[in-house]
Amino acid sequence: LENKSVCKAELQKMLGLPVKQVPVIAMISRLVSHKGLDLVKAVIEDVLQDDVQFVLLGTGDAIYENYFKDLGRRYTGKAVSVIAFNGDLSRKIYSGADIFLMPSKSEPCGLSQMIASRYATVPLVRETGGLFDSIKPYGSGGNGFTFAAYNPYDMLYVIREAIKVYRNPDDWQSLMKLSLIH
Repeated sequence: LENKSVCKAELQKMLGLPVKQVPVIAMISRLVSHKGLDLVKAVIEDVLQDDVQFVLLGTGDAIYENYFKDLGRRYTGKAVSVIAFNGDLSRKIYSGADIFLMPSKSEPCGLSQMIASRYATVPLVRETGGLFDSIKPYGSGGNGFTFAAYNPYDMLYVIREAIKVYRNPDDWQSLMKLSLIH
């Protein structure tokens, strides 16, 4: 935990984002429909109206690659999309981000949310399969944030809840510690 802020600042510098204390929301994913990218597309611009940064790493279907590349161009300084498969960069994102977004339609196991937790990056997941097995909702003593319905506005509500908790440093530190324990 003591190096989290260093990792975050280095990630922001490396990706050309302003180095500041705002929630960095990250996705590392194959860019395919069952990963919940239609939910993200529906509300990410609403999210970006807030004082946040968004980082995406992945490759996949051209429709998603093109959308997220364009998003990065339109929201310079707030959103970065790296269309690549890059293990080194993925570890830097896991270690530097604050919130890890994983809104999968289905996910039998899911490793990314557990990797994120290992780096004290708080997972925000849809309640399905292995995601729901490993991530329990904040407020009930859980280690992350969850939403049940496959609906972009349910996801948006929970993203905004996570941002509110982030803005309370004591609560966020406690949540990061819970994330590490689970």
